[in-house]
Amino acid sequence: MNTHQPVPPRHTDLRAFLAFLEQRGHLKRICEPVSLVHEITEIHRRVLVENGPALLFEKPVDAAGNVSSMPVLVNLFGSRERIEWGLGVGAGALPKLGAFLGELQEPRPPTSMRNAWSKLPHLRAALSLRPRQVSQAPCQEVIWEGPDVDLDRLPIQTCWPDEPAPLVTWPLVITCAPDDPSDINVGIYRMQKLGGNRLIVRWLAHRGGARHHRMWKAQGRDMPVAVVIGADPATILAAVMPLPDHMSELSFAGVLQGRRQSVVSGVNVPLPVPASAEIVLEGYVSSVETADEGPYGDHTGYYNSVEAFPVLTLSTITMRREPVYLSTFTGRPPDEPSRIGEAMNELFVPLITQRFPEIKDLWLPPEACSYRTMVVSIDKRYPGQARRIMMGLWSVLPQFTYTKLIIVVDPDINVRNWGDVMWALATRFDASRDILQVDSTPIDYLDFASPKSGLGGKMGLDATTKLGTETDREWGRILAMSPDVVSRVDSLWPTLGLGRTP
Repeated sequence: MNTHQPVPPRHTDLRAFLAFLEQRGHLKRICEPVSLVHEITEIHRRVLVENGPALLFEKPVDAAGNVSSMPVLVNLFGSRERIEWGLGVGAGALPKLGAFLGELQEPRPPTSMRNAWSKLPHLRAALSLRPRQVSQAPCQEVIWEGPDVDLDRLPIQTCWPDEPAPLVTWPLVITCAPDDPSDINVGIYRMQKLGGNRLIVRWLAHRGGARHHRMWKAQGRDMPVAVVIGADPATILAAVMPLPDHMSELSFAGVLQGRRQSVVSGVNVPLPVPASAEIVLEGYVSSVETADEGPYGDHTGYYNSVEAFPVLTLSTITMRREPVYLSTFTGRPPDEPSRIGEAMNELFVPLITQRFPEIKDLWLPPEACSYRTMVVSIDKRYPGQARRIMMGLWSVLPQFTYTKLIIVVDPDINVRNWGDVMWALATRFDASRDILQVDSTPIDYLDFASPKSGLGGKMGLDATTKLGTETDREWGRILAMSPDVVSRVDSLWPTLGLGRTP
């Protein structure tokens, strides 16, 4: 694939983005019939491992052997390049976007005229935050109501053996607070098909959709929901970004697009939906009814346990003419969520360094299910500082609540290099002194290693150089070649015939 491309345009719908990808060799159309039951997962898995293109299956086949008229799109964000393009930024520009997010989190007044001019992008962002309401939209070109509402008509994927039913894997679930229509949340919560017009909504307790549901449930009312399947890339990625608590994902999608997001009210639910969405499911999540969900293959590489979650009953399905159905799978990394999580890591760093200036870098290894292990380097200045950072990180963002292991190192250690990290642990860590263990803390309930569902321990390893009262011994001196010798060998190297300078 040709990877040397200029900064991409910003795309207002999924179709424009797919055309952009196809022009650059990042979209492969599959014309052969391929089963929705396991086969698409296996093809997707193999292509993703090779950093391959997005895949559009034009003839998906259901369990009964019927060919769907809706094509299925997978691996849309299976490469860092497509994630950057989807966010409308150039190669290597994610840290700048993270710094911009950090400024939105804690804006600071300009200190000079030059500084004021530098704030203009923030002003433009503020002007793009408020969605633009429209009365007609492509996402409502086709409307199914009453008996026409039938999930069997959608090419919903079955990803892994022994799963109980097809699973909606890339839904953007739009909810709002019962007494504050401006309190809008967009979250990605997988949905088990329960029947022709019913789905089970699985969300974690700390997520925005679950918070809204508790508010509606407290009033004894069912909660209106709109579920978007397939949208412009900015809206999809905004749903997984570390946004400020007060900012709606729909609003921030306008910032990424460089223009106000166009939304339309649902046909039968009082919620805004992206006007250019491919498919929208409308309905109500019950305040009382639940059903057993799972087991399904998860990002841990295991099947999750069966647990009860709320039931969503659909009243309406709307869509564009000839819609594209967006899907994915979750499994042991690498999978598409882990690729997205790896890219999002660069957005976390500026947010975290705003809170903790001594942090120099932070890494969430995708092999550790994206967020369960963290390596962080700090500019250490006083005894106990590494422990302070551990406790702060476990509390600073909702995503870090479930981080089980934090390894703190010095700035000379590359947090993305396990060789460096292991050397720091081997030479700067002592188990009798440098372990911080915290019991009975919130843990991802999907974590089978924890002793209780949703409750477990955390551990911090201090692999930094020890200062002051942290040690009674004189600390070792690091081996280093003198700068003049390094400079001399650098100049001599090309004449030695030993290849590229290491």
